[in-house]
Amino acid sequence: MKVLDARENRPLDGGASFTVGNRLFRVAWTIAWFVAARFTPPPLHRWRRMILRLFGANVARGARVHASVRIWHPGNLTVGESALIGPGAIIYNQGHVTIGDRTVISQRAHLCASSHDVRDPAFQLILRPVVIGSSCWIAAEAFVGPGVAMADGSVLAARGALFEDAQADTIYRGNPAAAIRNRW
Repeated sequence: MKVLDARENRPLDGGASFTVGNRLFRVAWTIAWFVAARFTPPPLHRWRRMILRLFGANVARGARVHASVRIWHPGNLTVGESALIGPGAIIYNQGHVTIGDRTVISQRAHLCASSHDVRDPAFQLILRPVVIGSSCWIAAEAFVGPGVAMADGSVLAARGALFEDAQADTIYRGNPAAAIRNRW
């Protein structure tokens, strides 16, 4: 996905960060999800996986995505086998987001794969992928920031905010999140 040059497009003055094609795709995606998936009953995960795949997501068989999830761009999303994205979760994936096998993203958790260059007067958008390993848990209303990788088995407690990589099998909590103990 191509990010437009902030010096030329001036996003702070209302200019776009992405191409017209990208913005039109996202309008179509938002309408499709709203019409075909947003009001589906909880058990219709297969239907929602199909819609995500039609719009470019890489979603493994057995993954469960709730109807109230907000996904910015399905083409920037990979979801592993038996993973769960819970109700109200926000996947703000201007950059790529990968969610590993058997990982749980709980209700209203937020994964953010972009930021801005705060040293740039034009405030250039920067895409920074988020990678969540297998068997992880991001608890309710937690936030995972741009460029963060959570190793297999790591946990982010409710309302925690993670801005640095998480070690395997370690539980984190707080804002900013700090390791508190080994998971097992």
